[in-house]
Amino acid sequence: MRYGKGTAEMGENCGRCPVCEVDNPPAAKYCFNCGLALAGQGRGTARRRVVITGLGAVSPVGLTAEATWESLVAGRSGVSLITEINVEQYPTRIGGLVRGFEPDQYMDRKEARRMGRYCQLAVAAAGMALQDAGLSSGNFDREATGVIVGTSGGGAIEECEKACRILLSKGGMRISPFFPVTVSLNVAAHHISYTYGLDGYSSTVVTACASGTQAIGEATEVIRRGAADIMLAGGTESGICELSVAAFSVARGYSRRNDEPERASRPFDVERDGFVPAEGTGIVVLEDLAHALKRDAQIYAEVLGYAGTADTYHLIAPDPQGKAAARAMVRAIEDARLSAEDVDYINAHGTSTPLGDVAETVAIKRAFGERAYHIPISATKSMTGHLIGAAGGVEAIASVLTIRDNVIHPTINLDNPDPECDLDYVPHVARKAEVDVALSNSFGLGGQNACLVIGRYDR
Repeated sequence: MRYGKGTAEMGENCGRCPVCEVDNPPAAKYCFNCGLALAGQGRGTARRRVVITGLGAVSPVGLTAEATWESLVAGRSGVSLITEINVEQYPTRIGGLVRGFEPDQYMDRKEARRMGRYCQLAVAAAGMALQDAGLSSGNFDREATGVIVGTSGGGAIEECEKACRILLSKGGMRISPFFPVTVSLNVAAHHISYTYGLDGYSSTVVTACASGTQAIGEATEVIRRGAADIMLAGGTESGICELSVAAFSVARGYSRRNDEPERASRPFDVERDGFVPAEGTGIVVLEDLAHALKRDAQIYAEVLGYAGTADTYHLIAPDPQGKAAARAMVRAIEDARLSAEDVDYINAHGTSTPLGDVAETVAIKRAFGERAYHIPISATKSMTGHLIGAAGGVEAIASVLTIRDNVIHPTINLDNPDPECDLDYVPHVARKAEVDVALSNSFGLGGQNACLVIGRYDR
């Protein structure tokens, strides 16, 4: 490999592993016995390496991770007219909906009825990820296995709308007794833990559009500090309902390209007019490297770096100078102990909003300087729409599979690039390229930014 993952230059006394106490050669970067990244001189203590061993996704373009990836590479849009609810009176009538998903295929019917849709999606994807990781038989330490799920609103707005309709039409005593728990944002993590018997660390991240990315980053830190051997992490979101469509229509946040739904999400294009609402989930299995090697697990990639920052600029609008977003990228790369020169690909936040796409372009230039013009960048949301809290989970999976296949999925609908968005956004068709290191960006409402650096696993 042409880059040194997870460590700096070794000092003379860095050969002894602090975990398994095996003596390694003085210049060793990793413990030859357990795979732990050994600390470099002046870089503090050693940390555990974290790898990705399982993938699960349910998205508007596929009901599995592989099906989603196939659609992304092919440039297929999952955006269409919303027909499940009546939104004819609103200026936005399109969305990225998950169709063909049957909860009963993934969980007990009775339990599914107690869950909001975003929880059903998360439980299904978590089960797929566990199976993909070879953990579905339960042959692992459940007390050392945890869950962190990111979401923005979960399905709360959808459930509140349902309850209010019943309240106004039939009276409050007809509201479902499960309503209080279906609107609690932490219950997706609960349902995953409960369904699969995972008794370890559990948490929920709510940082708007950065939630899925931040959940994976925080889960990585849990493993790094030794609080878990395995973590399920990612994002989930539902909530396309009349109330959400009405609210964002009033705020003029959604695209209004109803006559061409599949062409509505067009990041970095001069004719973009807002993001497309979408639903779905992306969950990955993160694992301590030594643990994964001991059980001879498949390893897709390694989480090398993670960082988060805050814009402190505006509640809704991104900082036009991209200072905090750029700082998140730089710090994630530093956390990976790499340099800007090592990054081969960027999975952009790319929401198709007039302000956001320009701000991200500025931030990438600020972080990478002249090199920004030489890094291929693509926007998953051009095909899926904006999965909000789930976006980072799905986009992390896309980044992992980019590394696996050495294929960069395109940014579709980039017909007339905005002059202010002048980087290489891989328009229209997928591109073959050697990708060893990918950066995945998520920039949330309220200026909450999170970035992941994912790399090819190199023992």
